[in-house]
Amino acid sequence: MLRPLSPSTPKFSAADSAWLCLIIQFPGMLSKTHTISFYFNHNLKPATTSHTNPFVKSISSLKVVWRKDRKLDQAIENDKRYKLCARVVREVLNEPGQVIPLRYLEKRRQRMRLTVKIKTFLARNPGLFDVYYDRIKPKTEPVRFLRVSEGLKEFLEYEKRIYLEHEPWIISKLCKLLMMSKDKVLCADKLVEVKRDFGFPNDFLVNLVPKYPQYFRLVGCPGEGQSFLELVSWNSEFAKSAIERRADEESRLTGIRVRPNFNVKLPSGFFLRKEMREWVRDWMELDYVSPYEDVSRLDQASSEMEKRTVGVLHELLSLSTHKRVPVPTLGKFSDEYRFSNAFSNVFTRHSGIFYMSLKGGIETAMLREAYKDDKLMDRDPLLKIKGKFIELLEEGWRRRAEQLTLQREEVKKDMEMMATKNGIDDRYAFDE
Repeated sequence: MLRPLSPSTPKFSAADSAWLCLIIQFPGMLSKTHTISFYFNHNLKPATTSHTNPFVKSISSLKVVWRKDRKLDQAIENDKRYKLCARVVREVLNEPGQVIPLRYLEKRRQRMRLTVKIKTFLARNPGLFDVYYDRIKPKTEPVRFLRVSEGLKEFLEYEKRIYLEHEPWIISKLCKLLMMSKDKVLCADKLVEVKRDFGFPNDFLVNLVPKYPQYFRLVGCPGEGQSFLELVSWNSEFAKSAIERRADEESRLTGIRVRPNFNVKLPSGFFLRKEMREWVRDWMELDYVSPYEDVSRLDQASSEMEKRTVGVLHELLSLSTHKRVPVPTLGKFSDEYRFSNAFSNVFTRHSGIFYMSLKGGIETAMLREAYKDDKLMDRDPLLKIKGKFIELLEEGWRRRAEQLTLQREEVKKDMEMMATKNGIDDRYAFDE
């Protein structure tokens, strides 16, 4: 029978099971995918800290070779067509009146990273826009314009409803980003740059932030020089990381107090040298450092600071909608989150926690535990918006496929009729 929680119940971490996995199961090559998620029995000693652990080695001396993960790369590839369509839609929505001459949009292909002509794009993705004729200037010849379709208008209304429904979640995300920062303040322009990574509405600084003066203070005007978003008050309910919430939930379900720590999910066929196995074991035994904790006392080169950096990056990826963020985007916040200049090495050094994809020529940090093969399992509620947009795209693709099928059938019938007619004409000619 499981024992209820009590103050005397000892604490155990995933680190305890981690070093057992690494020593017992991985003496050489890690041949299968392993998840470190079980616990020691209550007779084992709690994890030690680096002050008493003589085995914690210099972080800078550790080298881990990057290894390609095709399944996680495929997860990025799966979104390629969706992202392309979303870029084109945003380009039109940003225009006055949400209309644009087709030839103007054609000139922006390079900026939108569109490899085909706009006419081809529209043919391949029907249902997003309506084409109509209008004059750019009075007394000029009418030209083709694009405007949002009725289907796209319905999607935009749905998007507004989802943002409103999950506004508390968006506010908590924004608070968490500020609470993890060094001075509890972030550059507003930087937040605008990452709004899509974290699922913020386009107008969140203008229409959302002013609604919550108890949390936020906006200094300056975004886009017009230096502007900052400051945290006004600390909400302790937000100061709990995804890892801490998971540990609390496991404690509630098992009746055993579980110390927060990272899940390590090593990829299939991954090689880990003995020195690195030992370092991972000892590093996992260090106490978890909350990303919301004041770490001004810690040495930047210490293992505890490494633990904190991994915790912050884990939390940032957990807050992102797709559980992945481009590394250059994270790098823009190096000063605010106390990242070192070589912080990106964390993603290869801790390959069981993160994966750094090079897909598309962009370094993208991904959270391994959020994925199963190429499927995102830990889904943010704001991804409902993406799901609805994909439904709109798929409806257009289905109609286009049906039209192409009908066209092929008509061509086939015409060819059969021509062949039949030619056969009859040849017979008559032979008879004569």
